[in-house]
Amino acid sequence: MKKLFFVLFVMLLLAGCQSKSVTGETVKVTHGSYQNVTPDELDAMLKDKDFVFVNVHIPFAGNIAGTDSSIPYDQIEQNLSQLPTDKNTKIVLYCRSGRMSAIAAEKLVSLGYTNIWNLDGGMVEWEQAGYKIEK
Repeated sequence: MKKLFFVLFVMLLLAGCQSKSVTGETVKVTHGSYQNVTPDELDAMLKDKDFVFVNVHIPFAGNIAGTDSSIPYDQIEQNLSQLPTDKNTKIVLYCRSGRMSAIAAEKLVSLGYTNIWNLDGGMVEWEQAGYKIEK
């Protein structure tokens, strides 16, 4: 009987540890849409990272751990070679406040990218939620 309770306890514990799928909030734009995520949702996504993570803020104001590259938001189209050629690849963008990354997200959607995500509120919200920025 003790073994049964132990097995059930372990199963419940493991089920609780599985990461939840993050869906974000859909932002509709002229050529499609992208997903906004909160700092807590991004933190969950980073624990099981399956995306290209891009800082688009200028001037440089730090990075969130796990950042793959920095591309200025207003030069995103000129730097597509730094992004995956498969336009269905998940790409998560962020900047300091969320404004520049929203502009970059809309530009990528207009270029045919279909799996674009944006940190709503940027690094400001990230820090306010208690997460760290690498300087």
